[in-house]
Amino acid sequence: MDSSCVIPVSSLVRLIRELVEDNFVEVLVQGELAGLSRPASGHYYFTLKDERSQLRCAMFRSHARALRFSPEDGTEVICRGRVSVYPQRGDLQFIVEGIEPVGVGRLQLAFEQLRDRLQKEGLFALERKRQLPAFPTRIGVVTSATGAAIHDILNVLRRRSAGVKVLLRSVRVQGDGAAAEICEAIADLNDEGSAEVLIVGRGGGSREDLWAFNEESVARAVYASKIPVISAVGHEVDVSIADLVADLRAPTPSAAAELVVQNRLELERHLDQLLLRLAGQMRSKLELIRTRLTGLEKRLKAPEELLQLKQLRLQQLVLRLRQGMKQQHERCQQQLTALAGQLDSLSPLAVLGRGYSITRLADTEVLLQNSNQAEQGDRLQIQLQKGQVAAIVTGRTSARPSRKNLTKIG
Repeated sequence: MDSSCVIPVSSLVRLIRELVEDNFVEVLVQGELAGLSRPASGHYYFTLKDERSQLRCAMFRSHARALRFSPEDGTEVICRGRVSVYPQRGDLQFIVEGIEPVGVGRLQLAFEQLRDRLQKEGLFALERKRQLPAFPTRIGVVTSATGAAIHDILNVLRRRSAGVKVLLRSVRVQGDGAAAEICEAIADLNDEGSAEVLIVGRGGGSREDLWAFNEESVARAVYASKIPVISAVGHEVDVSIADLVADLRAPTPSAAAELVVQNRLELERHLDQLLLRLAGQMRSKLELIRTRLTGLEKRLKAPEELLQLKQLRLQQLVLRLRQGMKQQHERCQQQLTALAGQLDSLSPLAVLGRGYSITRLADTEVLLQNSNQAEQGDRLQIQLQKGQVAAIVTGRTSARPSRKNLTKIG
């Protein structure tokens, strides 16, 4: 073996790398994504395979950020990039700079992926959508100042409601930076706070032209708006993510302007209907009052007759009161007479009137109940029905059953 032909591994790998990189500068490769991973660095690492072979791939962060859809395992794609060799392991790898899905277009796939994700988050929920104000006087518009959309909106507003004030925030509506400007304009109108409703949109165009309104940042700006938002992007057949998030979707900018203001003639017709209803209610109320007044008049037709009835009733009550008082007086008189008779029968004076007397010792006025209470020579005072008699005890006898304290005179 000729030792002069021996080279180090690193030299061989370097030669292979130079050969590969010089001859495979920009290659389009079709295959199925597998083993997809995206670490914190933001790079994509995956394998591109078909039924016979597989190829290690890497897509660095600067290119990964430009993707408009999220790659997933199993997706058939066409990758654009260059072939290189990883010198540390001598592995052949494909440095990917762009990915396009096969079959479904990349924009359609990106639209569907973002739509499904935001729907799961609840950004399209009907219960969070707000009613538009009935008669707004200040309308915020986010669109290009030079596009057809703003002219269509202003024409409709002038025709249908000339008194409305328009707050225009001019933005780019397509191309790089358009989504960021739309988000900033929505935030500015919310911070300014005078607009009562926002119209966000543009005229028709290709899917690429309308793509700014399919960006996630715009969808979240519409969702975060404190002011109700009408989305009006493209034509009726064009449906954007912004349309799904907005409180109301209009098929065109002109239709958005028509939705946001009431036609003056429609308003006048509505007011006429209200006046007719008010007049009818007033007639019904007046008829009710008239009926009540008629009833009151009937009740007040004969006040003298009502007064006579009240007077008759009063006389009857007075008569009943007098009769009751007389009967009560007679009953009381009878009770008083009976009590007086009982009192007279129990009075000591009445007993004295029947010939009895009351005897006391003259010195002590002690009532004598029996003869033992008096001694010979005691002075006595005898109470008669009429007057008194003085006496002196000259003798006494033993007590006999008789009325106590009473002495029969004569």
